[in-house]
Amino acid sequence: MTDTNPTGTPVWFITGCSTGFGQALARNVLARGWRAVVTARDKARVASLVEGMGSRALALDLDVTDGAQIESAVAAATAHFGHIDVLVNNAGYGYQSSIEEGEEAQIRRQFDANVFGLFAMTRAVLPGMRARRQGHVINITSVAGLVGFQGSGYYAASKHAVEGFSDALAAEGAPIGIQVTCIEPGPFRTDWAGRSLYQTPNRIAEYAETAGARMQLTASVSGAQPGDPERAAEAMVQVTQLDAPPRHLVLGAIGFEAITGKLRSRIAEIEQWRATSVGADFPAG
Repeated sequence: MTDTNPTGTPVWFITGCSTGFGQALARNVLARGWRAVVTARDKARVASLVEGMGSRALALDLDVTDGAQIESAVAAATAHFGHIDVLVNNAGYGYQSSIEEGEEAQIRRQFDANVFGLFAMTRAVLPGMRARRQGHVINITSVAGLVGFQGSGYYAASKHAVEGFSDALAAEGAPIGIQVTCIEPGPFRTDWAGRSLYQTPNRIAEYAETAGARMQLTASVSGAQPGDPERAAEAMVQVTQLDAPPRHLVLGAIGFEAITGKLRSRIAEIEQWRATSVGADFPAG
């Protein structure tokens, strides 16, 4: 369970709060009377979230691709609140293209935000959690962190990287009281496609029915997704109150079906090739 200070109010540090999940989560946490560091690349965009909250809320400029800003933000948060109980790595964005048509600059830009920024943010917060032997790291990944969809190969690669990182962090953190949860949302009504998605248009005809079609679908359903960001925020808050929080929390029916179907299929395929797999060892004896 996330430790709280004597006043009973845990300290949350949330990246990417100007819109979407980060904004909904910041509202939820502060509405409970808890304390939060609310960040965005321009803190003016989160001013309304902290208005009237007094010292319980701290708004900070934070671009997670800027190492100096990360160090400054964590130092400011620690100076203001004393410690950080829950880190939510939410900042990031989407990029869609066919694999062949992916643009190097866009791919690297996405990995800087979704992967290397998240890694750096986590490293900056871990010393305080390690010293106190408690803390909870929540990484917002995606269904794409476990399933690679056509048109989203590079986005899926960034989220798969976070999942693998989180597995290792959970193994290293568990003995010293640091818990890790990956949140894996399906389609949610966060205007992600309208504000946080970049696309390289499909021009190669052979990918029109795969990557091209999925890219068009993503844009067309924006604003009509079934997932409710407020309910998602509530679910995230609830897992921090558990003695044994889940390592994975899939959100939304579409995401649940996609991930469970993928995992069942993967296990069946691995089992089918069991003899070949175990036969690759040196013979016994």
